[in-house]
Amino acid sequence: MPPITALLHTENDALRLGRCLETLYPCDQIVVIDHESRDATVHIARQYGARVIPANSSASSGSSPQQYPRLNETVWILALDPHESLTEGLAASLFEWKTGPKSSAGSPAAFSVFLREERADGWVDLPTAQTRLVPPGWNRWNGKFPAHHPSAVTLEGELLRFVFP
Repeated sequence: MPPITALLHTENDALRLGRCLETLYPCDQIVVIDHESRDATVHIARQYGARVIPANSSASSGSSPQQYPRLNETVWILALDPHESLTEGLAASLFEWKTGPKSSAGSPAAFSVFLREERADGWVDLPTAQTRLVPPGWNRWNGKFPAHHPSAVTLEGELLRFVFP
């Protein structure tokens, strides 16, 4: 069973962080990279059992895991934004993937997910899946999210991106 670490970058996200963290039950660990929050973000993250790491002061707000040694060496990383939450369908896909039989060819290079975004006039399905679940040692990042990988397998379920707290 491959362990999954949820990785979130935060900065003053206390209003929305709990909603995100409550949906991360398929993950074995939660790591929050905090960028000097001045609200209750760090307190809330710790209440949910997250490991909080202060962002490297020399790093930009889009710091990637390779800037945090030992973070991406042994676990799969599920990169999320504090505005996002897993649907039950995506959580079920992650559990199924973790407990399912592994083929002799090994796991895919990465996994993608579709997003649904909240807007003032309702929910919108974003047309392109985004690579969000990557294996140990992944070194291709666009800021805080994995770079798109064309062979990434799309998981069932979606991430919900909330605009409003």
